[in-house]
This record gives sequence, structure tokens and C-alpha cells, in this order.
Amino acid sequence: MSKANQLGAGRFGGGVRPVSARRQAVAAATGVPTDGVAPPTELPPHRISLNPDNPRSSLGDLTDLAGSLQTHGQKQAITVMNRDAYIQANPEREADLEPDTTHVVIDGSSRLAAAREAGLAAIKVMVSDDQGANSEELLESALVANIHRQDLSELDEARALQRLLAIHGSQTALAKRLHRSQGWVSQRLALLGLTPELQARIGEEPIDLLRAVGSKPPEQQEPALAVLKQERARKETEKRERKRKTQTRADAPAARADGTPGGYYDVIEDGSAEGLSSSVEREAADGQASAGEGAPNLPAQSSAAATAGGVEQQPKRFPYEDGVSAAQHLIHKMPSDEFDKMLDRLIKHRDGQAVSAG
Repeated sequence: MSKANQLGAGRFGGGVRPVSARRQAVAAATGVPTDGVAPPTELPPHRISLNPDNPRSSLGDLTDLAGSLQTHGQKQAITVMNRDAYIQANPEREADLEPDTTHVVIDGSSRLAAAREAGLAAIKVMVSDDQGANSEELLESALVANIHRQDLSELDEARALQRLLAIHGSQTALAKRLHRSQGWVSQRLALLGLTPELQARIGEEPIDLLRAVGSKPPEQQEPALAVLKQERARKETEKRERKRKTQTRADAPAARADGTPGGYYDVIEDGSAEGLSSSVEREAADGQASAGEGAPNLPAQSSAAATAGGVEQQPKRFPYEDGVSAAQHLIHKMPSDEFDKMLDRLIKHRDGQAVSAG
């Protein structure tokens, strides 16, 4: 069979799609001919009824969607059934259909409503009369389409699953039918066990914590939710603290050239111009008192103990005698603009010494 015959006639002609057994039965019951009649690819929005069994309790604000349809056009066709085929599968729903309609939307209720709001003359459709033999299969088709698009509110999803659970008998059977895990089904159904007060807070409270307390007795749900939120806050605080400590260790100076690890230098970590200035002054005074001796030592400063990985360390003498380690520490710790100023000053000092020596 050619692809054209499989898909049915398009807007520009082509073969017709074979008539299904359902449509043949409808034709026999209603007298409406179906042989050789290709299903429509576009319909006026007012000729398509909204689905009374749409699992979504509210279509929400359609302003953005209507604007997108007007500006960019419709990208994906909606799925509809012939009205007669729908009534045959759902005889109890006939009175709920909109009057003077020829089709019923199965998947695409929001796009249909937005097309009406946008005032579109036609909407692209895909006619499928084989959506299900009864209302339960129709509901399942609509639910699966919305689940895969994550297009349902949490409560609407739970209510639709509850209706399907009554049909399939067990959560395991329903999960298998929907190609989901039993835990996935159980978690969503748990929302139906929440008190009305907690159901009203869906969207405000963490949905996973609400699902966790939904199976508890009503009087225990609020306290249990508070405990779970406190525990989550504690873990998040601990996580931030671990991240801060890890970052602190990452910012520590690299190992010295002789292989000894870099340490904490209070003269740098003090963080204030006054602290740094006083340290330099002390260093100069020590240097005058011990002229001719090696690089001066800074006195230990009791206020500058640092912690790395939770272990307290005493401040170490800044490695004036080790230029590589000193430079490495300054590269990590000094702001880039200050580092550039220092580098310029050192270069000028070195060049000045070279001129004097020459």
C-alpha cells in the first residue's frame, strides 16, 4: 500500500484512507456515507466540540498560545474523532457535547480553545476514530498524551489516574499499561489523600514532600511536612557549607617548589589595608634591627587562625625567601588590578637596580 493510501488524502489530493470497521458501523447506523470520503485535514474550530472527559480541569490562560497561533501559525495538528464515533463509544456523553459540531477533540483541547480565542477560520486536524472502544480507553488516550507533554496539573493527573485505576484494578496493572513504574503511579495518587488545606498549597510547597505525606493520617500530615522541610533545609545548609570548604581548599596556595604544601599566611589573609601596612612596618623594623641577616620573620598573630577541612592551623611566616611560592600565593589571593600594580612596581625596581649597577 502506498504512503498516500495509508495516510489518506491531503489538502492537494491523493488516495483515500481505508475506512475502519468503526466508521463502517457508524455509516450503517447513521446512513452517512464514508466509502471513498477522505477525512478532513482542516476544520472550523466551532465545528469541533471540546472533550467532556478532558483530564484537565482548567485550560488556564490561553492568551500566549492564541497569540502564537496568530503570529506563527499552527505547528501540530490536533487529534479529533467524528462526533458519531465518539457518541457510539460514549453514549452517556452525548448531551455534554457542544451543539452543531461534527467532531470531538481528543488531544489538543488547549490549541482548539486558543484557536477560537484567536479567531482562526480553520485549525489543522488529524481524524482518528480508533481512539478507543469506550470512554475508559478515550480517557487513557488523552491522559497518556498529556502525561508525555507534562501538560497536566498534579491534581488533574492524580484524578485521571484514579479513574484509570478503577478500570485496571491495581497500581501494578495501571503502571504497566502506562509504561511507568508502580512507584510513579503510587506517588501521584498520594496527592488525593492530602487534606483539602494541603491540596490547596500544591504549587507552593515542594511537590515531592507533599506526595510523601499524602499516605499519612490527616492529622499527621502538617507536622510531617514541617519535619521534612526542616530536614531538607538542614541538608541544604550542610551542602552549602561543604561546597564553601571545598572552595576554600581550592583557593589555597599551591605546593612550594621544594614539595612542602602551601600554608595559611596571616599577613595576606588579614584582608585590611591597615593590617597589611602594620605587618610591613613590623617587617621593616625587624630588618633594621637585624641588618645583614637573612629575610625577616613576621611575629605570630594570634587573631589569624584558619581552618582547612575543619582542622585549625596557626598562621605561617610569609615566604619572603622563596620567590616562587610568594608569587604563587599572590597570584591566587591578590585582586588582578592590584597584582598588576605590584608587578609594574617590581619591574621598575628591578630596572632601576640594573641602571645603578651599570
